[in-house]
This record gives sequence, C-alpha cells and structure tokens, in this order.
Amino acid sequence: MGPAPRCQRAAPGSSGHGGAPRPACAMDLSVGYVARGRTLVTRRMMAQPDTDLEEDALKEDLKFYFMNPCEKYRARRQIPWKLGLQILKIVMVTTQLILFGLSNQLVVSFKEENTIAFKHLFLKGYSGVDEDDYSCSVYTQQDVYDSIFFAINQYCQLKNISLGTLGYEQDEDDVSGLQICKQQYKKGTMLPSNATLNIDIAIETDCIHLEPQMLATKRSGDLKMINSSFFNFEFYRLIQVEISFQLKGIDLQTIHARELPDCYAFQNTITFNNRAHSGKVKIYFDSDADIQECKDWHISGSIVQKNTQYILVFDGFVIVSCFASLILCTRSIILALKLQKRFVNFFLEKYKRHVCHADRLEFINGWYVLVIISDVMTIIGSIMKMEIKAKNLTSYDVCSILLGTSTLFVWVGVIRYLGYFQTYNVLILTMQASLPKVLRFCCCAGMIYLGYTFCGWIVLGPYHEKFEDLNTVAECLFSLVNGDDMFATFAQIQQKSTLVWLFSRLYLYSFISLFIYMILSLFIALITDSYDTIKKYQQNGFPVTDLHEFLKECSSTDYSKEPQASMPFICCCRRRGSDDNLILIN
Repeated sequence: MGPAPRCQRAAPGSSGHGGAPRPACAMDLSVGYVARGRTLVTRRMMAQPDTDLEEDALKEDLKFYFMNPCEKYRARRQIPWKLGLQILKIVMVTTQLILFGLSNQLVVSFKEENTIAFKHLFLKGYSGVDEDDYSCSVYTQQDVYDSIFFAINQYCQLKNISLGTLGYEQDEDDVSGLQICKQQYKKGTMLPSNATLNIDIAIETDCIHLEPQMLATKRSGDLKMINSSFFNFEFYRLIQVEISFQLKGIDLQTIHARELPDCYAFQNTITFNNRAHSGKVKIYFDSDADIQECKDWHISGSIVQKNTQYILVFDGFVIVSCFASLILCTRSIILALKLQKRFVNFFLEKYKRHVCHADRLEFINGWYVLVIISDVMTIIGSIMKMEIKAKNLTSYDVCSILLGTSTLFVWVGVIRYLGYFQTYNVLILTMQASLPKVLRFCCCAGMIYLGYTFCGWIVLGPYHEKFEDLNTVAECLFSLVNGDDMFATFAQIQQKSTLVWLFSRLYLYSFISLFIYMILSLFIALITDSYDTIKKYQQNGFPVTDLHEFLKECSSTDYSKEPQASMPFICCCRRRGSDDNLILIN
C-alpha cells in the first residue's frame, strides 16, 4: 500500500511542460480521462482556477499602473504621450503668457500715464504726488470755488491744452458734457460759539449738467452768476461736491509693438470730500478706463495685421495641445477609477474586508486633476486672449488671472515627474506629511493673530497710520512676523497719550516675542519633524499598507529582458539596478 499514496501525491506536483518525465500513475490517469472522452488540459490550467488568473491579471495591471513613464515604455512600449505633451505645453503656455504680458504692459502704462496727466490737467496746484489716499486738499472756501472752476475751464479747453489723443464723449445725438452734483444736509442752524446745533441729517442731492458748447461761450464768472443758487455753498452742511465727465482716447503705442491700437473711454470723477467738517476738504481724483472696440479704423501696411494673425494661429495651437492633454488626463483618471473598483471588489471577495481610505486615494492622481484644471483655464484664457487680440473683447484682468494661474499649475505639475525619483521627491513627501499638522497648528495660531489684530486696531488706530483699519493692521502684523519694518512701527506711534504709548510697547513686544520666538519656531519644527520622518522612511522603508502588501506578492515579470528598440525619449533610456529607488506618489 506504500507506493500508491506516493504516486497520488506526486501527480499533482509534477510538471506537465517542464521536460521531466511524468510518473506512470499520472500517465494512467491521463489515459483514463481520454478514454472517457474528455479533453486533455495542461497542468497549469488544472492547478490554477479562474480566481488565481484574475488575481494575477489584477496584480500585473496594478504594477503597470504605478510605474513611471519610462518604466511603462520599457515594459510595454507605451510611449509617454502625456509627458511629452506636458513638456510641449510648458514651452507653449509660457511663451503665450510672455506675449500677453508684454501686450498687457502697454495697456497698464497707458492707463497710469493718462491718470497722472488728468490729475495735472484738472486739479489746481497738484504737486505730482498724492498726499495720502487722496490727491490733494484745500483749506479755505475760496480755494474750493477756485478748484471747481479750474477743473471746468480745463475741461472746456481740453483740445487746446492736452498733449494726448483725447476727445469728448459723444452720445448718439450730441456731445455729452460735464456733470456737477453736490450733497448736503437739509436746512438747519449751527452756532459753534454757543455749542448749539439744529440740523436735519437727511441728505439731499442737487446736480447741474454743463455741455461743452455752452462752456465754450461762457466764463467761469458767468457760470457762477447763472447758477448762483447751486454754487452758493453752505459749508457747515455741505458733504461733498462731485464733478464727473467722460473722455475718449486712442492708444497709438501698440502700433510700435505691431499690434492693433486700442480705443479707451475714461470715466473721470473729481470729489471734494467735506464729510469730516474738520476745515480740510480732501480732493479725490478717480479715473476708470474702459477699453472699447474702435468703430472705424484703417492702418496702412500689413505688418501689424500679419503679426496679429500669427499670434492667433499660435494661440490656436495652444488650445489644441491643452485639449489633447485634457483628454489624456481625463482618460487616465477614468481608467484609474475602474482599476480601483476592480481592486476594491477583489479585496472584498477574497479577504472579506474593505480597502482603507489611504489605499483608495492611491488611485486618485492629484497631479492629473491639477493638469485638468490648468488645461481648462488655459483653454478659456486663450479664447479670451484671441478675442482681445482681435479687438472683440476687453477683459484683460479676467484673462490675466486665467493665464497666470494656469501657467503656475503647469510648472507645478512638472514636479510630478521629478517625484518618481528618491533624490528629488523629498519636498513633495515633506509637504504631504506635514500639511495636516501645519493646518491644525495654523488654526490655533490664527486665533491669537486675530486677537492681536482687533486689539491693535481699536487701541492704536487713532495714533498710528498702520493700525487705521483691519486690513492694514493684519498686513502690518504679518510684516512684523517676518521681521520687516520693525523700527518704523515702533517709532511712528504718536506720543499724545502716555497710557497708549506704554500699551503700544507692551503690545508690540509681546506680539513679536510670541510669534517670532515661539509660534514661528514651532511652525518650522513641525516641518522639520516631517522631513526627518521622511528621511527615516527612505532609509528603513515606508509603512506597508494592504495595497503595497498585495503588490509585493505580484509575480515578477522581467520586462528588461525584452529586446530594446531605439528610444524616442531621452528620459526613457535604460536604467540600471543601481539607479535611484522609485517611490510612487499620487
């Protein structure tokens, strides 16, 4: 009875295709199967059920998914189209941004220079430098009247005195003129000597409209006599006087840059602010420039138009490349989600437990999401840029935000490919590990920061210009945290109140000591601790999850033994075993 059991144990372990002779009992079993009319199957198919085949296929797909582009090329000759396309996109999108930035510089400089010219033209006694957030100020009643009629006379003589390409705004029927409005409290009485006041705080507004034709035939004295009731200001109840008018202009400097000229509409407003009733009337000048399409233009020579056509064609190529990148990255995310579903279902069926959240996130490649957002913004921004170039659209600010943000994302996305190598991915891993702790720490530190912000605003606001409003206080404190402008912040505090001066010293010293020596040091320590942890992981190995343990069991397929053809990409050259270790990051 001894030989029979040994034969039964030997049959399942023998190889049907390895070249070694099979035992006699195995041959008898095979002949028996043939005698019964069954098909002879190979030893591998008998020993390996469908679930094992499914598991091997899943492991191979997972292993291939987590390879870098160069390994994928060596494994299955899959050309890294996304990598090549991202490199092409960096060049094209950056070039497009530079061209748009140079064009936008002309727009910004034209607006700023016209604003300065308007202030010199319409503000009497303007020194060339704004006093604060306002342009200039007056202190007597006569100065108020003189400044108002000076602006009116300058508007009337604009074509004779202006050096720019300016003209009056025209309505459909006639030339629009200049509008003057005053706001004041209703009738009342005020006797400061007796400390008595009787006034109605309801505000009434009164306006007059002056056309250029009428201004050309009248002097300022005549205008004051004609509108004597309007220009007879009662300053104790006068709130403000506002002069508004529109001008047209053409930017010819764009022709030298081989671009089509822009037409502008300037909405100018001069405000005499007397809300404080402190004896000082602040004069504000505001100019809002709106780019409009030139209605009828003709430029001799074809250089400008040809240059515009070339740029439009280039923008079209940028849109095509971004659209191709968008399709490839979207396809990769869809395939990754399908692979994730396969892995989750298989893990649940075989091991009877769910995949952890961290392993699920390994399939969601955040870099692809970033590239998709960048592509969408680039496509929209490029379409807007083409419309602006063709003078059909004037949304420079929106286009700048879209193109600038998309270029930022494109350059940040390059880190993904550097992150495959151990010597380059320390920054990414450190940021990924420290981000949750840093966010929790910033929430706690933010509470202290807001407390100092509100305290400084209410106490030091009347005595220090950097603490006048909440936004300025927050910016000032952030500068102090970074060590900027410390002495000026200490020195500019007004010493009108000894108590407030002492409080300011305690306030500033405590804030600087707390945030620089303690909070900022702890913030750096959190990042340093994460960096040290990553370095230890790189030396001793990263924590093993279910996904990593599952991939370790993958049958090693030696792709490097495949015949190597000429490599179309430099990055996909064969790497030796001594090369940098690969660390997969999503």
